[in-house]
Amino acid sequence: MDIRIGKTGSAAVILGAVGFAVCMLTGPIALCYGSSIAIALGLMLMNGAFYRFSRPDAKAAAMCAVAFGAIYTFCNVMVYFVQLSTVRNMALTRVALQLLDYRTFGMMFDLDMLGYCLMAFSTFFAGLTIRVRDKGDRALKILLLVHGVFAPMCFLMPILGLFSGDMQGAEWIGTAILEFWCAYFLPIGILSYRYFSRQES
Repeated sequence: MDIRIGKTGSAAVILGAVGFAVCMLTGPIALCYGSSIAIALGLMLMNGAFYRFSRPDAKAAAMCAVAFGAIYTFCNVMVYFVQLSTVRNMALTRVALQLLDYRTFGMMFDLDMLGYCLMAFSTFFAGLTIRVRDKGDRALKILLLVHGVFAPMCFLMPILGLFSGDMQGAEWIGTAILEFWCAYFLPIGILSYRYFSRQES
């Protein structure tokens, strides 16, 4: 069961990353939001399995991965659920749209960046739990640890106001950054699926 949960989470991350990358370029935007929710829920399942199969001396790191991942999932799912429900279905005032619409780089965008900051912390701690048995496991460990570098950037960007609706080309810059992130995170999903497939129950 534990192996199946890890593989299911990894599969959700793989499909979510591919869906997110494709839909950002081709639409519809609702599928981008749904894909991001799939990534968040998949990471939760993966972190549970990373805890289950962690090294005996890395249980605290595994718990940190689960905790940071849970907060990330809450932030992320809340942001994109609001986009799929409130923003999509209600006639909102200009002020409400500025706050709630992710595409205006307002409050919801800032909350999303906080979520990705926590996600980066989560993957860093998950990387500390990996039992390295071959080159694939080593690659997974390195990718998870290096992903932690995104944490300070995601935390500081909203505080410094680096993105705003008035910034020329902000949408395309944001899309390019997210496409790069998808290209980075997809191998994590693939190598995690491989990692869990090779564990013993």
